[in-house]
Amino acid sequence: MIRVLLADDQPLVRAGFAMILDAEDDIDVVGEADDGARAVEQARRLKPDVVLMDIRMAGVDGLEATRRIVGDESLAAVRVLVLTTFELDEYVFDALRSGASGFLVKHTQPAELIRAVREVARGEALLSPSVTRRLIAEFTARPVRPKLVPPMMNALTEREREIVALVAQGLTNDEIAAELVLSPATARTHVSRAMVKLGARDRAQLVVFAYQSGLVRPAE
Repeated sequence: MIRVLLADDQPLVRAGFAMILDAEDDIDVVGEADDGARAVEQARRLKPDVVLMDIRMAGVDGLEATRRIVGDESLAAVRVLVLTTFELDEYVFDALRSGASGFLVKHTQPAELIRAVREVARGEALLSPSVTRRLIAEFTARPVRPKLVPPMMNALTEREREIVALVAQGLTNDEIAAELVLSPATARTHVSRAMVKLGARDRAQLVVFAYQSGLVRPAE
């Protein structure tokens, strides 16, 4: 059973998400929070598998709450899926950099919401290739770029660098396997090894590292 915590300052939004998710046999909404501080408190108490985190909330916002959850060793198994009204919300990039496992726009279809929760619970990153490229391009084009490129990037083998680049382009393990003529299991192993070497929490951070290091260039 996938345990979900909803964090959003709009009661109707929480009610809508809860109704959609609770209707699934394998998903259980275990708690709700109307601000970031409460979300962190609930996450520590309930230990959910996934937190659906709105970014824009009064008081402690979703970005700070994400940092607190990701930085708490006791919550290492908790995955944060940030919610945004706009695909290019400036805070989304910071949320991914802070350890969120992906982002989802609030006007997404119910089936996509359900799929997103399941994917993130499995440890996958929820990153739409087209949206991610635009998002990263927006921030890497700025004069001052955050100096967060892990020095371990040089520790990657050529094959691992190739695979990280494909992850950054939004390919799944199966698609990477097909692209490089590998078995899916081998592709998964390479992705896992790259994550360990870079200290990446999940695939979302691999994407950030790939763009920040210049391994992948933003689409023009």
